[in-house]
Order: sequence, then structure tokens, then C-alpha cells
Amino acid sequence: MRLGFSEDQEELRRFVRQFLEEKSPESAVRELMRTDAGYDDAVWRQMAEQLGLQGIAVEERYGGGGFTFRELALVLEEMGRALLCAPFFSAVVLAAGALSRSGDEAACEELLPAIAAGDCIATLAFEEDDDSNGVVAVADGTGWRLRGEKTYVLDGHVADVVLVVARTPKGLGLFRCSGDAEALQRELLPTLDLTRKQARLSFSGTPAVAVGRLGDGAATLDAVLQRAAVALAAEQVGGTQRCLDMAVGYARERMQFGRPIGSFQAIKHRCADLLLECETARSAAYYAAWCAASGDDDLPVAAAMAKAHCSDAYYRTAAENIQIHGGIGFTWEHPAHLYFKRAKASQLMFGDSAHHRARLADLVGL
Repeated sequence: MRLGFSEDQEELRRFVRQFLEEKSPESAVRELMRTDAGYDDAVWRQMAEQLGLQGIAVEERYGGGGFTFRELALVLEEMGRALLCAPFFSAVVLAAGALSRSGDEAACEELLPAIAAGDCIATLAFEEDDDSNGVVAVADGTGWRLRGEKTYVLDGHVADVVLVVARTPKGLGLFRCSGDAEALQRELLPTLDLTRKQARLSFSGTPAVAVGRLGDGAATLDAVLQRAAVALAAEQVGGTQRCLDMAVGYARERMQFGRPIGSFQAIKHRCADLLLECETARSAAYYAAWCAASGDDDLPVAAAMAKAHCSDAYYRTAAENIQIHGGIGFTWEHPAHLYFKRAKASQLMFGDSAHHRARLADLVGL
């Protein structure tokens, strides 16, 4: 088992970081936050055509790069560092991940090449309100119709294709429908993290096509969410590292009583604690990514552990970054709050830390 990255993988990191520093600076992030779409189509195209990022973990036979989950995690780490505003997570991690595990060869052949080429923005709709009956799929003789509501759908307002987990007489199934299908209403939701758009989707007899076998939806969703938790943990590591860098950089530059504040013991201890948070989060995320890439049986445990620890590490580091910056860290003009909001929103996504610790306890028999 090798958790470190090879020279080729580090070269990929350098290319991705250089691209994101140019295309996703703070000014671009702030501009895209104010838009409904939430992403720049030109940058999205460049990601696909110049770097092949959308297809990095898609099999070569479907037009992808055929890399492993470790390379995908590396890319996500850099995207988390840059707060990239793009439907990458929804299309590549969720939608492409669901298709790859659906066992539906026809759907894979049709959709995965388009996702890899950046021609199709896809997402996975699975979250439901507690007081909702959820989405039900009803056969209409020639196909399926979806009725119900899904919420907190990543990039659901701009998706060209929506994969929907719906109830059927045989259990949960996976279905696909067009983003502009009839009887589908899409509502952009107000959220804490404006860098990651979410939507509510309402289905009122929306035509859909079954993906994979009916009744396999629960197993497919579980597999996708395990890997989504690992992917999000990798993204959180990138954000954690960026917050640490900001805090240490400011502690070196900010002068108080004629000396940098980083020379004071209290600030030294805080920065040391943040370094520990970052490095332990990185270890947890890298191990989980290795498990996902190798198909190791320890993936469920590693995914729960990584999501729980990385969520808390990112949140604490983002909060401490604001404290070390003092008054300027609380202002709208400073980027610290952007990372704090992303950290809090990511902490809750796919289940909070308490949920994953409880899952971890169940998995190891505690």
C-alpha cells in the first residue's frame, strides 16, 4: 500500500493547480457566486478539452482517461483548495459514478462519453425532505413517469441529465430524465455556501427511463455515496490546507508590539494544532482514496472515518483561520469566510460527522 503520490501524479497536481490559479482566483469565485448558473461554461470546456478532468476516472472505452480514484481525489483536493465553482462533483463523482455502477451498458455508452467530453452536465437526485413521500416511479405502458420531489440536488438547476433514485414495486430503482423534460420544475435553493449551487426538483408525471435493474437502486446508491464521501473528504483536505496556509501566512506578516504575531506562543500553538488537523485529515482521505481505487474491503470503514474526520478538521481550521486573522477575517472582503461556509456546508453533506461516526461504530461492531 502506497499512500503517497508518484512523480506523474504530482505532475498532474501541478498542472491542475496552475490551471485553477489562473481560472479560479478569488475574483472569479466571487463573480460566479452571484450568478444563478454558478459556473463558467468556457472554463468548463477548457477543463475537458485541455486537461481531460471530467473524464479522468471514466474508463477509456467510454472516452475517459481511465485513471483511478486516487487521481480523481488528487484533482478534487486541488479544486477544494481553489473553491472551484463548477458542476464537477455532481457530474463526475455522483452521476458518472452512479452510471458506472448501474450495470446498464447502454446508458454508460450513451452518457459517459458526453460527460467525459464536457458536453453533458449530469447530477444525481437522491435527497428528500423528512416530511416528503419521496419520488415514486410509475410504469405508464411505454416507459416510466416520476412523481414527487427531490431536494438539495447539486447543480440540479443546470443539469442536462438528472439521475433519480425512485421507489418502485420492486424496491429502489435508478432512472434518468432530461433536465428540460416536461412536468419537471427546478428551483434554485438559497444556501449557506454560494460557491456550490443546489436545487429542488419537482416531478409531476415526468417521463423517465430506467437505468440498470429495478430494485438495485439501494445497492448502487450505497456504493456511490461511499465514494462520494471519500471524494468530498479529499476536497476538504484541499480547503483545510488553504486555510492553514492563509493563517500561517498572516501570522508571519501581521506585526503587533513590534514583532510578527506568529512569534507569540498562543499563535504558535494554534498554528501547530491546525497543522495536526491538516495532516491527519490528509492521511485519512488518502487511505480512503486508496481503498476506493483498489476495491479494498475496508472502503466502508475508511470512507466513514475520512468523512467524519476531514469534515471536522476543515471546519475547525476554517474557524481558527478567521480567529487568527482577527477583525479582517470577519469581513466580506476577506476570503476566509468563503472557506468557512464551504467547510460548514461540506460538513453536513452526505451526512454529518455524528452520522459517519455512528456508521463507523456499526461497521466495526461497537
